[in-house]
Amino acid sequence: MLSGMEAGMFDRPETVLLAGASGGLARAIGGELVKRYPQVSLLTLSRGEAEPFPGHRGDQRHLSVQLGDAASIGEVEKFLSDSASLPDWVINCCGLLHDRERGPEKSLDQCADDWLLQSMRVNLLTHLHLAQALGKLLQRRQPLLWASLSAKVGSIGDNHLGGWYSYRISKAALNMLIRNLAIEWGRRLESCCVVAIHPGTTDTDLSQPFQENIPVDKLYSPQLSAERIVDVLRGLKSEDSGQLLFWDGTPLPW
Repeated sequence: MLSGMEAGMFDRPETVLLAGASGGLARAIGGELVKRYPQVSLLTLSRGEAEPFPGHRGDQRHLSVQLGDAASIGEVEKFLSDSASLPDWVINCCGLLHDRERGPEKSLDQCADDWLLQSMRVNLLTHLHLAQALGKLLQRRQPLLWASLSAKVGSIGDNHLGGWYSYRISKAALNMLIRNLAIEWGRRLESCCVVAIHPGTTDTDLSQPFQENIPVDKLYSPQLSAERIVDVLRGLKSEDSGQLLFWDGTPLPW
């Protein structure tokens, strides 16, 4: 576990960028941030509009954008350029496990190109495009903490069950992106930490169809998951960069 969860070098964010901001866990994370840092400036991204967070006394600017599209890179770059300050925290919550027609594959025969490509678009490209937009604006001396919500099932070393092909493949690709970003931005910036975090199975729309066989004590409320994630982020240091972390801050195998 990371240093007993004590405050790290990124524990006082002034501006936070929250992507996928309309999702259940993202809303909970935003609410937790506002609870701990009422004056924080929030930059939010989602496909639709974003509601204000109750109790927030800082500024909030929102951009409706399709991060899975390459055109979003320029849109987000302009949005960030027009902001009063660049984010010192970035939390990307974009992800896809199922839609109304399709879900995780149980066998190879169920795999279809279009679903795999859609999974890559949402689980990988939304993070890649945001990184490309922000990367154009990075300032060497400004501290940066980046966290992408990933999944334990994206760990190749931890995969003992198989199945869920598209989700596992796309999350494994996201994990490799995070590893690469940690290396590149670690060279460019004086103070930087880039991680992927597995939040645990959280009671949101993403996990709802798969909750039947989950023990009650292993299904977490959005509020609890948000508290844990923010705790982990507050304890991070530059030397923690490049890791896939469990919700308690312990490293998971790639």
